[in-house]
Amino acid sequence: MNNEKKIVVVDDHTLFRQGLCMLINLFANYTVLFDATNGKDFINKLDTNNLPDIVLLDINMPEMDGYETALWIKNNYPEIKVLALSTMDADVSIIKMIKCGAKGYILKDAESSELKLAFNEVLSKGFFYNDLVSKKILQSMNLLVDESSSVNKMLNLNDRELAFLKAACSEKSYAQIAKEMFVSERTVDGYRDTLFKKLNVTTRVGLVMYAIKNKVVEL
Repeated sequence: MNNEKKIVVVDDHTLFRQGLCMLINLFANYTVLFDATNGKDFINKLDTNNLPDIVLLDINMPEMDGYETALWIKNNYPEIKVLALSTMDADVSIIKMIKCGAKGYILKDAESSELKLAFNEVLSKGFFYNDLVSKKILQSMNLLVDESSSVNKMLNLNDRELAFLKAACSEKSYAQIAKEMFVSERTVDGYRDTLFKKLNVTTRVGLVMYAIKNKVVEL
């Protein structure tokens, strides 16, 4: 029992999360320490006296998403290995998760054998990237040189601008968004105007289309 590596699964889809926990508990030498629905839930459940070896972390979650959670882990418990788990294979998502501290990235439609391999390699080598992700990383490194590329533009957004971009993809008015973000409407107008300039769009519809295309939000 003492040789077992401890895994935490953080994903807001209950059936998927529970099924994944059952699968991991079937792996030799691995056990699920606990599961959580989002980053805040994870932090609340975390026991500093019994830390996990690996956190399997979804990206798109309410309240506290994978980017914020990975960065929190990196800043507070860098010894914990983060494996990003997502349906998204977009360049921006991969690179941003790596910048936030993820040591690997695995897609949700991967085979169970690949998940087990990811666990083994992130613990033995310190990282895991499959062929698809490795290719996208190389492509994205080249795109980062191009200031006009979508990868470069997205990575240059700060957390508040990204939060506004996600909120702008809803039916909420700018006034409602300002209230939810605890800022003034003038500040929200500033976020909007900055994004118009950074993303080279001129309307809210343009913002939404950009967010969908780059998988900031999912339909």
